Amino acid sequence: MSTSINIMIAIVTAILLTITLGCDGASQDEEVLLETTGARLSYGIGMRMGQRMEADGMMVDVEAYAAGLKDAMAGADSKMTEEEINTEMTAFQERRQAEAEAERTALAQTNLEAGRAYMAEMSAREEIETTESGLQYIVVEPGEGENPVAEDSVEVHYEGRLIDGTVFDSSFERGQTVTFGLMQVIAGWTEGLQLMKPGGKFKFIIPPELGYGEGGTGQMIGPNATLLFDVELIAVVPRGED
Repeated sequence: MSTSINIMIAIVTAILLTITLGCDGASQDEEVLLETTGARLSYGIGMRMGQRMEADGMMVDVEAYAAGLKDAMAGADSKMTEEEINTEMTAFQERRQAEAEAERTALAQTNLEAGRAYMAEMSAREEIETTESGLQYIVVEPGEGENPVAEDSVEVHYEGRLIDGTVFDSSFERGQTVTFGLMQVIAGWTEGLQLMKPGGKFKFIIPPELGYGEGGTGQMIGPNATLLFDVELIAVVPRGED
């Protein structure tokens, strides 16, 4: 049985144990008295897990679950065979996976279309430069000195946003610069930073194919997200000196 199904069972069990057993035999219609550590813990678990299930849209037949729980604890015969139980759980998991994949596919298409429209609008602005790869950038301050090459490391300050303005990362907010090799980051950064000079400040508009693509990353950068960066190149660290 998969880990996700086991977690689901544990969550629902905690909730229903709270409903059926957590109040020393009190019925659901009676007021729950949270006067003991066990009762308070049980209620807290039930509330937190219930909130998660509600947020996830998980529908549970409480009465049927409670009947199965009661039969198991009483040692009664199961009304379903092990094969039937496993079949239902597997089907549930497959439905959830299919729904999640459909939602992600739809989000990827939405993000792709929104990003393309945004970049098309930006391309009409005089200050926007576009490379052959599709990277768009604005030179805010040109800087001075030698451009880094792909084998170099760089020290930068930056802020990353989605096209709706949501900030997903910012070294400015942390008050600390970041140093990394140009071959260790997304393609849009590898290309864009080689256009900069120390002291320079650029704005990058990075299409998904130069960013995190269909996979996205983390909780905030979804599939096919177009990314906006304000970048300040503090210094270039030549290969072998980082």
